[in-house]
Amino acid sequence: MKRLLILLTLLAAAWAGPVQGQSGGLATFTTASLNIETAAGSDHAFNVEIAETPDQRAQGLMFRRQLAGDAGMLFLFDRSEERAMWMKNTLIPLDMLFIDDTGKIVRIEERTVPHSLRAIVSGGPVSAVLELNAGTASRLMIKPGDRVRHPAFR
Repeated sequence: MKRLLILLTLLAAAWAGPVQGQSGGLATFTTASLNIETAAGSDHAFNVEIAETPDQRAQGLMFRRQLAGDAGMLFLFDRSEERAMWMKNTLIPLDMLFIDDTGKIVRIEERTVPHSLRAIVSGGPVSAVLELNAGTASRLMIKPGDRVRHPAFR
């Protein structure tokens, strides 16, 4: 039932048409530094855009033709719960890292397919999702259990 509700929410958003911010244009984002510490002892720095409003989260990385190798987008949510993402209008493949409220990566969906309407679910409660270029998690050996360091996490 929960998955059906998530799917219906995604389909409703698809029928709503192009994403626009309150001003009628595309949403804008602030940027911040973020680090991922791996269990192997590596520390990887990223410069991420923050998606924390409904308009920003709805738009995400849609319509982008490229993303710098050390860039990404951090989706922040008000509460921890199961989340679903998708790739509608997203032109570049991504890795999605699902993060709990302590900053622990709980699931990674690698190499998502551009334009796909398939729901990519967290598989459990999360309070954030980090999107990076496809292949980044594998290349940097980022795995579930690794830690994301950012002020949003305790």
